[in-house]
Amino acid sequence: MNGRSAMRLARLQDALAGGGTIHLSEAAKLCGVSEMTIRRDVAASDGAMTFLGGHLMMAANPQFAPVYDLDEQQGSHYLAKQRLCQGAASFITEGDTLFIDCGTTLMPLLGMLGEFEELTVVTYALNVANAVGALPNVRLVLLGGLYHPSSQSFGSGDMYDAVRRLGINKAFISAAGVDLERGVSCFHFHEVAPKQAALDTALYRILVVDASKLGVVRPAFFAQLEAFDVVVTDAKAAPVLNARAGGTHQPPRVMVA
Repeated sequence: MNGRSAMRLARLQDALAGGGTIHLSEAAKLCGVSEMTIRRDVAASDGAMTFLGGHLMMAANPQFAPVYDLDEQQGSHYLAKQRLCQGAASFITEGDTLFIDCGTTLMPLLGMLGEFEELTVVTYALNVANAVGALPNVRLVLLGGLYHPSSQSFGSGDMYDAVRRLGINKAFISAAGVDLERGVSCFHFHEVAPKQAALDTALYRILVVDASKLGVVRPAFFAQLEAFDVVVTDAKAAPVLNARAGGTHQPPRVMVA
């Protein structure tokens, strides 16, 4: 590792000191280099830093804390997710059993669970489990199997049946792509079974996405929009999703957060 690379890594480490993440493009701008150069720097960091979903984070602290300090979070992406999760949290009631999906979109939701006296969280995501495991009011059900570092989540052949055996009140689902015709999709095929099982099991199903996911199709399809009772989204996405009304199937309710 040369001196310039070390200086860039030190600058990124300072930016990540609060425990948040930085998108790859933002990290490149911060250091005044290309995204490929940042990837090379991280590859040479001896595992000190890692990527999750295009976001850079410290490997020693791969999960978000259950309580969030907005002053420590960087960029508008976190703030957008925070607003979406505030809207999603309005559906939670005391004593619920919640299915919480993997990824980073729903991470701010975990910091809001401490307001309740008793909840159960079902998840197959390690970062979710690490965060809610510190909350004394939350009973955690972590679904295991083969660990996939790319999404910090587990997958197994019996994941669908494992979820179906549980009584889930509300399922909070994230997605990497939402297309009005081709449905809702994600990057990783091992996520399909738990997502579909949660949709088939939960009494109420909530999709949490922003406008950047609209019109996007990812490799692993897992549901049509009609599988959800409500979509929590931003003002930019709402008109597009509301256009789904008038079809042959009952569309989900769109909530702008």
